[in-house]
Formats: sequence, structure tokens, C-alpha cells
Amino acid sequence: MISALAIACFGIAALCGTYRVLRGPGLADRVMALDVTLISFMGAIAIDAARRDDTTYLVLMAVLAIIGFTATVAASRFLEREASRPGGSS
Repeated sequence: MISALAIACFGIAALCGTYRVLRGPGLADRVMALDVTLISFMGAIAIDAARRDDTTYLVLMAVLAIIGFTATVAASRFLEREASRPGGSS
């Protein structure tokens, strides 16, 4: 019962993050929303794995963590270079 509620809450958080990814005013907002969405999916996967007592999807969780970290680092480096350019956004 409590695990189903937690998964539903993670689903709502993922939907909110997806909305911000689609409607975010800037790239930094979208990157943060993508992190929220991926972390929500990872939390739901972890709770489902604990509920089922199955470790099959934990590899997927690790892959999502690597993708999320790599995307955040790449986007932050891109934003940093854009801001340091003459005439770039401030």
C-alpha cells in the first residue's frame, strides 16, 4: 500500500519535471527539470524493486544515473562556455 503511494508520488514528480522540461524558460531550467524527472524515475524503480524483491531493473537505474550525470555535466559546460563568450547571455 505505502509503496504504491510512493510510486504514485514519484510519478507526479516526474510529470511535473516533464512539464518543466517542455515549458522551461531557459536551458538551465530544463536541465534541472530533466534531473528531477530522472531522479523520480530512479526512485520509482528502486521502490518497485524493493517491493518485488527483484534486482532486475536496478541495472536500468544505474544507467539512468550515468545518463543523468553525463547530461548535466555536458549542459553545464555548454552553459558556462556560452556565458563566457563575448556577447553571450549573462
